[in-house]
Amino acid sequence: MSSLHSTLSSVLTDRYTTNAARVRELASLLTEAEFWQKPFRYGNSFGHLVLHLAGNLNYYIGAQMARTGYVRDRPKEFNDPNPPSKDEALRRFDDAVSMVVQTIQSQSTEDWSKPYTGTGANAANQLDMVVQ
Repeated sequence: MSSLHSTLSSVLTDRYTTNAARVRELASLLTEAEFWQKPFRYGNSFGHLVLHLAGNLNYYIGAQMARTGYVRDRPKEFNDPNPPSKDEALRRFDDAVSMVVQTIQSQSTEDWSKPYTGTGANAANQLDMVVQ
């Protein structure tokens, strides 16, 4: 079972770091203004989506599994009239991904099957939430 646990941790860690690298790669193509520009008046900017991803990770994994104490302000992720700089938004995202990786690596075999109860989530257990 130890081999399965190690493989699971490795695969999940790789998935999160690979996806984070792709977000950074796409963000690198954008100027500061483009990063915060909405593609349509009703759409979301790339920057606000980065803040939203960081908020999701910090709430669903951080607050609920790692017990970080994170308190989410979801509306602000999309409507902050004074958003942080592009670099700061990406740093927050990187910090959130790092926390998720640490959380994944700290899970025991038994932890994965523990019930998950985060508000707004439909995950049955902690593994389900991390996969989502």
